[in-house]
Amino acid sequence: MLNDEEIANKTKTLPITDICANLRIPSDMIQPFGKGIAKIDHTYLQTLDYKPKGKLIMVTAITPTPAGEGKTTTSIGLALALNRLGKPSVVTLREPSLGPVFGVKGGATGGGRAQVLPMDAINLHFTGDIHAVSTAHNLLSALIDAHLHHGNGRNIDPSSIFWPRVMDMNDRSLRNIIVGLGGGSNGIIREDAFMISVASEVMAILCLSRDLEDLKTRMARIMIGLDRDRNPVFASDLQAQGAMAALMKFAINPNIVQTTENTPALIHGGPFANIAHGTNSIISTNMALKMCDYTITETGFAADLGAEKFFDFVTRVGGFWPDGVVLVASIRALKMHGGASKKELGHEDVQAMVDGFENLKVHIENLRKFGIPVVVAVNRFPGDSPREVERLIEMVQQNGAAISLSEVWEKGSEGGIDMATKVIEMASQPTTEPKRLYQWDQPLEEKIEVIAKEIYRAAKVEYMPDARRSIRRFSKDFGHLPVIIAKTQASLSDDPKKIGVPKDYTFTVRDISVRSGAGFVVVFAGDIMTMPGLPKSPAANQVDIDASGKISGLF
Repeated sequence: MLNDEEIANKTKTLPITDICANLRIPSDMIQPFGKGIAKIDHTYLQTLDYKPKGKLIMVTAITPTPAGEGKTTTSIGLALALNRLGKPSVVTLREPSLGPVFGVKGGATGGGRAQVLPMDAINLHFTGDIHAVSTAHNLLSALIDAHLHHGNGRNIDPSSIFWPRVMDMNDRSLRNIIVGLGGGSNGIIREDAFMISVASEVMAILCLSRDLEDLKTRMARIMIGLDRDRNPVFASDLQAQGAMAALMKFAINPNIVQTTENTPALIHGGPFANIAHGTNSIISTNMALKMCDYTITETGFAADLGAEKFFDFVTRVGGFWPDGVVLVASIRALKMHGGASKKELGHEDVQAMVDGFENLKVHIENLRKFGIPVVVAVNRFPGDSPREVERLIEMVQQNGAAISLSEVWEKGSEGGIDMATKVIEMASQPTTEPKRLYQWDQPLEEKIEVIAKEIYRAAKVEYMPDARRSIRRFSKDFGHLPVIIAKTQASLSDDPKKIGVPKDYTFTVRDISVRSGAGFVVVFAGDIMTMPGLPKSPAANQVDIDASGKISGLF
């Protein structure tokens, strides 16, 4: 059997101009990046106002495990199967970050016969969007330090600057740094930090903006810190927004590529869901909704992270609401949630799967709180036993959800026909009114506690002193903003060691940070970090290039 890389290399792709032509995108709205990649001018969306929106299907998953769930592969495979059934579909995904590509996760372009191509370009520099985000972000960092060096006319308090620096790589050594060393000509000595680029507020702004003017307005609203009188200082105070927006001129345009079956895919923006809002750009989603019958959009990590943020925040900004949810699970992952070790996953263990099913059950229950119908997609592995499959189907049906066994990794669109059929049936139901967990104008603590108790199943919420101070400081001016909780993806709780369904625990809020340009408040829980580190054996060790320029090891 061919592996992912061999399948990608053997797939015959079409010129990207042909893919665009099939979607009837005018040639003057396309900027090709070689044969297989192009950018679509974001203003094209404005020309589609007269067209009705298609169906929107959101794909999420159970709590991630080292066994793998296959959310991206399922998202791509669902779009393939819908197209095979005569339902024109586009899958919209986030751009892979180089940090995870070279860290633990590896590539992020799907797998088997359900991939987006060219996988090496997408996984590496792609069209440079993340680099543009990094540059725009770091320009503001440079302007801040230049302002301090040249007299600090805005009276900024150097100890109260919130704006760090970023890079698109996992580097734990840069989490806390000192800048300005080497004498007065090198600036003011102060503490600083690096985040990974996808955690940047600039990335969030890119994915939430309607157009360039909206993007520039949001850039101006970025709060960089406080002055000595404890008043907020914004990017507009340093006249930074124009140059920052100029650096994003091309990055705001969605990227179009193709799948292993030559169907279109839009890949644009890349905020993580454990430290940001975790969804591709609203421009690309709205564009896809106008161009086809079905849009498949993937949210980051599990339903407690990407899906909750999608419902409570992204849909309101984007002006759309899903017609259904596909919740991805695997029997292997459920067995890990039930206590089985990774080494034991190849052996039948119905009881471990039954125990681990509680995690899937909670995600089903949580999704229903938003009033959305759910199809459970089981990413089938060769080692899944008939007894395990039969018992899982029985348990899902007992919980009132539809279930489909997905084999898109092995069979492409053919392996997703049943899943696509069930999705079509789900999406044909009457559209529900948007139902969200909280109102934006509720107090910050109320919003946090609703999510912690309703979604994370915490017994109570505890606020550390820094969090209490931040809530007091920011509630008046920014308490009306929605909350984006930054927590571990490895557990429903704030503790990555608590697998399955943690109960009777305390959810700990460590601090609060304002993203006034993006329009949300970040709530840091547990020990979550915005700059990951590389593992002992990083995926980078497997990546190579030969004399002809062929790259290997990205899966």
